[in-house]
Amino acid sequence: MYATSDFEYSTCILEEIDSTNAYAQRIVDKVRDPLWIMARRQTAAKGRRGRAWRNPDGNFAASLIFFPDQSPEKMALRSFVAALAVFEACVMVTGREEIFSIKWPNDVMARECKVSGILLETCQNAKGQTALVVGIGVNLMQAPKLEHLEAQALKPTSLFSETDLQVKQDDFLDALADCFAKYESQFITHGFGPVQTAWLQHAARLGQTITARLSDESLTGRFDTIDENGHLVMTTVNGSRKISSADVFF
Repeated sequence: MYATSDFEYSTCILEEIDSTNAYAQRIVDKVRDPLWIMARRQTAAKGRRGRAWRNPDGNFAASLIFFPDQSPEKMALRSFVAALAVFEACVMVTGREEIFSIKWPNDVMARECKVSGILLETCQNAKGQTALVVGIGVNLMQAPKLEHLEAQALKPTSLFSETDLQVKQDDFLDALADCFAKYESQFITHGFGPVQTAWLQHAARLGQTITARLSDESLTGRFDTIDENGHLVMTTVNGSRKISSADVFF
């Protein structure tokens, strides 16, 4: 058991698994305290909206499973906690803060190329408690091939190609788990405010023109901020809009 601030966690490292998120959900009845599950290889990982997540050898894949005991809306704000944790972990292992930023809501980028993806899912144990599973993939050594990506997707990159540093999976897990614990403790103690402020300090294209693709329309306008619910706030030709879910393009 490790402790950083008020958030204690354990770790489990597997050689190969289909998906750390799927594994976390399968063992939910055995989990009592926050648990990080890392796999050296994943064979069937997925990203947002069921998209395949490519995980070449040497890259990082892990999931945190824990029981926040909060409303679904509060749980969803862990998306920003996780993004900050990944951002800070990348800075810690590379020493290169200036190249990293966060694209709403939780894609961490290096020089505006995607280096990380985050997926939040929930499940219930036999007692009816809701577990939150935070899945995180980071391109440590290799970026997926472009032909594996959908049109308009951010160009992928890796920490190695951007910094020439070979970061080990275990070292990244240590950094990430500590960073997540720090921001989770802030969230528990002070609410979303400090997380919101820190996230905005590293937000990509803040104050600039972006396009948000919703299920039924696309909006182009100025990225103004995120609100207290984590919604994207942008100014379009038709006025201000708050967006809870969308794909953002630059």
